Amino acid sequence: MILQKEITLKPRNRGFHLITYEILQQLPELKKISKGTAHVFIQHTSASLTVNENADPTVRSDMEKFFNRAVPESDMKYYDHTLEGADDMTSHIKASILGSSITVPVTDGVFNLGTWQGIYLCEHRNQGGARRIVVTVYGE
Repeated sequence: MILQKEITLKPRNRGFHLITYEILQQLPELKKISKGTAHVFIQHTSASLTVNENADPTVRSDMEKFFNRAVPESDMKYYDHTLEGADDMTSHIKASILGSSITVPVTDGVFNLGTWQGIYLCEHRNQGGARRIVVTVYGE
């Protein structure tokens, strides 16, 4: 079976946000899959996806701090693509570093993530707006 669905995530401010349950709520069809693989792709160039710690929120704030130091907006003078503000080009760079997709196993109708793992939306814009993701599941 192949299942594909576009999901719209609620708007969020800049930061690293757990979206595992938001995806599962909008993907009830996943319950039909006993085993398979889910590919999750974000349709934006200024936000990204990753899998990381799902329990301690300080991991998410530390991730944000790291990426803001690694790709600081204060270096705007080096960028030409700044029409939409100081967070424009830096958001594209951060999104390229982290990536636009993740792949996770599906077992018995849920994502088979580790005990301390969750899917993050990495919002790199100050006000990113609603974000669209496409989830494609291959399974039986």
